Amino acid sequence: MIIPQDFHDSLREQIPWLAEHPGTTRIAVLVAVVLIATCADWMVRRILGRVFTAMSKRTATTWDDAILEHKVLPRVAHIVPAILMRVAAPLVFPGEDETIWMDWTQRLAEAWMTVVALRSLQALLDAAVWKMESKPSLRDQPLRSYAQVAMIIAWLAGGILLVSRLLGESPWGILTGLGALTAVSMLVFKDSILGLVASLQIAADDKVRRGDWVELPKFGADGEVEDISLHTVKVRNWDKTLVMVPTTAFITDGFKNWRGMQESGARRIKRAVNLDMGSVRFLDEKDLARLQKVQYIQGYLGETVDAVRKWNLEQGVDDQSLVNGRRLTNLGTFRAYLTAFLEQHPQLRKDMTLMVRQLAPGPDGLPLEIYAFSAEQSWVPYEGIIGDIFDHVLAVIPEFGLRVFQRPAGADLRASGPRGAAVAASDPS
Repeated sequence: MIIPQDFHDSLREQIPWLAEHPGTTRIAVLVAVVLIATCADWMVRRILGRVFTAMSKRTATTWDDAILEHKVLPRVAHIVPAILMRVAAPLVFPGEDETIWMDWTQRLAEAWMTVVALRSLQALLDAAVWKMESKPSLRDQPLRSYAQVAMIIAWLAGGILLVSRLLGESPWGILTGLGALTAVSMLVFKDSILGLVASLQIAADDKVRRGDWVELPKFGADGEVEDISLHTVKVRNWDKTLVMVPTTAFITDGFKNWRGMQESGARRIKRAVNLDMGSVRFLDEKDLARLQKVQYIQGYLGETVDAVRKWNLEQGVDDQSLVNGRRLTNLGTFRAYLTAFLEQHPQLRKDMTLMVRQLAPGPDGLPLEIYAFSAEQSWVPYEGIIGDIFDHVLAVIPEFGLRVFQRPAGADLRASGPRGAAVAASDPS
């Protein structure tokens, strides 16, 4: 804002006593201007706030709600005291010998206006990001990163204008001088530049969105992405702790994104129970007669027993030894039972991989793994489904003559006799 010189002269002509008592008058006028500016700031904020709040309640749009939520108007109202100080500078410093003080007051007022404008722009951008993130089509975009980059550019431009006005120099001259500081500027804003590049790559490759479940063991992050900004990605872990992960980590480091699972409508079940290999054996006629009563494997046993007997007859197998020819085992029959049981389970996806498989045997027995996909993705119901399945598995294992493998505890050793009790007593565990 530029005050014409004739306005200054008219003030001196209309109020000649300003020049006659410069000291006392200047202090009184300065105090009055500060009080008026403070009152004006308070009144404008109150009036604007009430008027805009009343208007926002009558409209269906949510933009006004975003402006109120991020307090854009109170920041804009702070420009009123700066304008009053700019206009009142000729009253406080009316003498020709005090032109330099008037000029500096006006410069400071203009600097104040610049800062207020930048802070208001920042609040407005925050409101715009908040509004646009509510739209499903824009919710997954790193809008906050773009807003932060825009504010960095605005603060740089505003800082150059502010310094140029305070020093009375042309902004182009300051920009020319800053050219020599390019290397220093690159070093100072290195993190911002890297964050911007990372944000653009994340958005372009659709690596991470708000609401994704991500795992970054290096940073102790295992939870849901709440916010993606220029420098950090905020992850709320499942234990409700917050982890701030550098945005660049999603480009330079490996991480796991569970979005594919969430979008598939299923969640994988991959868990094994260890069986005692010493309990695996062939089934005899008595076992087959007993297991024929199990509905899930009645069809399997009927077809398989007939096929095995036919093959043994064709090959002339000597039935005197179970080792000869083909025989059904309790483990193979148990796998067939579990497969049929899982295929009938109402909460498992039948259009995805579903199998019961043996893993490599080891010191802890023979792992029998269930590999399937639950139709329920939420954590608590998902764990409930797994619990129900393995409750049934553990309960039905003895029906097939199998035993679950577990390392012997003290009670097991005591039950094995006096020698076992002595071993248990000497065991410090």
